[in-house]
Amino acid sequence: MEPGNDTRISEFLLLGFSEEKELQTFLFGLFLSMYLITVLGNLLIILDTISDSHLHMPMYFFLSNLSFSDICFTSTTVPKMLVNIQTQSKVITYEGCITQMHFFILFVGLEDFLLTVMAYDRFVAIYHPLQYMAIMNHQLCVLLVLVSWMMSVLHSLLQSFMVLLLSFCTDLKIPHFFCELNQVVHLACSDTFLNDLVIYFAAGLLGGGTLCGIIYSYSKIVSTIRGISSAEGKYKAFSTCASHLSVVSLFYGTSLGVYLSSAAAQNSHSSAAASVMYTVVTPILNPFIYSLRNKDIKRALRRFFRGN
Repeated sequence: MEPGNDTRISEFLLLGFSEEKELQTFLFGLFLSMYLITVLGNLLIILDTISDSHLHMPMYFFLSNLSFSDICFTSTTVPKMLVNIQTQSKVITYEGCITQMHFFILFVGLEDFLLTVMAYDRFVAIYHPLQYMAIMNHQLCVLLVLVSWMMSVLHSLLQSFMVLLLSFCTDLKIPHFFCELNQVVHLACSDTFLNDLVIYFAAGLLGGGTLCGIIYSYSKIVSTIRGISSAEGKYKAFSTCASHLSVVSLFYGTSLGVYLSSAAAQNSHSSAAASVMYTVVTPILNPFIYSLRNKDIKRALRRFFRGN
């Protein structure tokens, strides 16, 4: 690679977590086991919602899509990290980096949109219980998922295209375990003002917009629950959205934590370690949250394993 600016670079270096060789075996075993649990747990949720007729409802249709998104989300980063640890290599090709970044942005966005759609579903279920199945019909559910996919794909294509326009220098070390958008953009030698503008505008519009939608839905849910006279009725209404609220809190809480730690951390490895919370830990916990807190899922899982 020649010195100076080079728009035809061939590879980046992912620095990962640690340079210490004695930690590599531990990290490989840890992330391999977490990845397998994530895939198996979310795949079990998908198979359960498809095979059990009692779960053929809008809520579980969205849940199966969320589980699929979780599998894809974690699969964009962890397998490449495991390969790099096993081969003692930090290299990722330019094409591989752009591809990884594209799909990471896509599935983060999809997760965000699906959580918002699920909040709307819970709002309709509690605010309009008698009209729930009429409002959340199959056509609307499919349309909401398709729109979520379309918005996520368009956003990821925009961000990837903006990165393709950049020129890069010879210092191509990414202080992370995957090609994170902000890290890649700041390796560029060319002006990144437009990229930064698009990143923050999209984060405010998409991230802030979906969060506002979730907050609005739950404000209506809370006001409706407060109007229920019996304690048993209040508990039953709240229990229908407790799992979703836990997942939303986990997703946004870890994302905010990563952002704050990245801004404050002096050590790049600390930022990479913080990112594990929402790239690996959140997808692995989602199926446990739904299977432990949701009675319908627990009953369906028992039927699934018994073969009934």
